[in-house]
Amino acid sequence: MSNKNELIPKMATTGNALFGAADVPGDKSISHRVLILGALTVGETKVRGLLESSDVLNTAKAMQAFGAEVIENNDKTWSIFGVGVGGFSEPDKVIDCGNSGTGIRLIMGAMATSSITATFTGDESLVTRPMARVLEPLEKFGAKSISRSDGLLPLTIEGSSNPISINYSSLIPSAQIKSAVLLAALNSPGTSVFNEPQISRDHTENMLSAFGANITVSSTEKGNSISIVGYPEFTPQNIVVPGDPSSAAFPICAALIVKGSRITLKNICYNPTRNGLIITLCEMGADIKINNSRHLNGEVVVDIVVSASKLEGVEVPVDRVVSMIDEFPILAVVASVAEGTTVMRGLKELRVKESDRISAMFRGLKSNGIDVREGEDSLTICGAGANNVPGGATVKTFFDHRIAMSFLCLGLVSQNPITIDDSRSIDTSFPSFFGLMEKLGADIQ
Repeated sequence: MSNKNELIPKMATTGNALFGAADVPGDKSISHRVLILGALTVGETKVRGLLESSDVLNTAKAMQAFGAEVIENNDKTWSIFGVGVGGFSEPDKVIDCGNSGTGIRLIMGAMATSSITATFTGDESLVTRPMARVLEPLEKFGAKSISRSDGLLPLTIEGSSNPISINYSSLIPSAQIKSAVLLAALNSPGTSVFNEPQISRDHTENMLSAFGANITVSSTEKGNSISIVGYPEFTPQNIVVPGDPSSAAFPICAALIVKGSRITLKNICYNPTRNGLIITLCEMGADIKINNSRHLNGEVVVDIVVSASKLEGVEVPVDRVVSMIDEFPILAVVASVAEGTTVMRGLKELRVKESDRISAMFRGLKSNGIDVREGEDSLTICGAGANNVPGGATVKTFFDHRIAMSFLCLGLVSQNPITIDDSRSIDTSFPSFFGLMEKLGADIQ
């Protein structure tokens, strides 16, 4: 009998060009949010394209624990029968959010202004990630919390029985902090305001507006200011979740670096707060075509055609980091195959993701023969050029899905196969990764 905690290594080998069309699964950020907002709406919200990854399914279980009904239908849709704003019931068990920092932070926000108590935990990675940055603004609403130092899990939140509106300015450009505050504000009187120093991904604002919230976004000299009025009457929605651009980044980048490749990805979310990777790749010389742009549920959706390209190193502007924070591991892979030097600065937030991604990428690249330098908040990569990546090492992934997928993509162009120590984390965000890459022609065993 196999042990469920047993590592599952995978190996990627240089092979044929990648070719064809593939369907990228639904956006993880949008999937989390539609489950939570559907649970805060009276009536049935129907969802097509929900990402059925372990992270998202843990959020679905959490909404059920708070009293909502979440049903998987036979036609590949999901139905959420919500309880309304302020209608959460107290869960009778610990809320386990697995590996998802997004899920847990948004859920804490959604329940923090209801008169209930909930205890949260997660896997061995999530329990090391700081939650104090979210607990601080939630306590200003009147919530109380008990946790380990820096808000580390497991933790318990006692929701406020008499919440107040707040005006909060965050020092960190974080969509998770912003979303937690906006969700908490829904069950608070009056108008709450969230100020961010730099524009972060705005899926929460888009979806709140779609459900009927009174929300206003204003640009200021210091960033963005978002105002939201409490106690909205949400209207159930039919939501179609577009393809996840952070997942699409892996086949996109693989096609760019594998000689002779040409692939098409349809129905990809192209939110302006998340297109930093595409902009950077094009600056490196990538042949990427954006076709058939349209709007869906407040989001820009496009088709993307990618052809293998000769790439050159660049310096990534620091003000672009927020729009591509999840894509730096795979960009580091592309930089390893490019000609010249790529410099990435302002990456401090990567040290508190699913793993310390700066350190993980440095170690993995160096072990595979890449000239790479690690700074406190930076990576500098001297590209080896096409066909010159030695490879041959086994990479420790630290149960981080983006580290795992990034090095499998590098293995598709290295002189020697690259192995990752464990592939199980990939199920947290991209459960169809191996099938999609195999369909395109990748040799991953």
